[in-house]
Amino acid sequence: QVQLVESGGGLVQAGGSLRLSCAASGRSGFFLGWFRQAPGKEREFVAAITWSGDGTYYANSVKGRFTISRDNAKITMYLEMNSLKGGDTAVYYCAANLQYLDCCAAGKYDFWGQGTQVTVSS
Repeated sequence: QVQLVESGGGLVQAGGSLRLSCAASGRSGFFLGWFRQAPGKEREFVAAITWSGDGTYYANSVKGRFTISRDNAKITMYLEMNSLKGGDTAVYYCAANLQYLDCCAAGKYDFWGQGTQVTVSS
């Protein structure tokens, strides 16, 4: 079992920045990831980091604007989001993949946080 608790969402103007946090506890695995879901759309991959923190992966839509990192001592994962756009508006979820060597498919993630809303206004 893994417990995940997100924080840090909110309302920000286009071009602004936000940092999301995800506190993890429980078993270790292969990847921690961020996904997002906008109204009427499917959940999509945003970014992932290996459990050890030595590998990162990004969706093309956020590459160069978002940075994923983790604090191994605190077992906390972060998503630094810069140059935010209206298209980034969504509920953001952190997730843990304990079983699969696949960073980026939502179906491979076993445990999910409750989600945090990010709204970017124009």
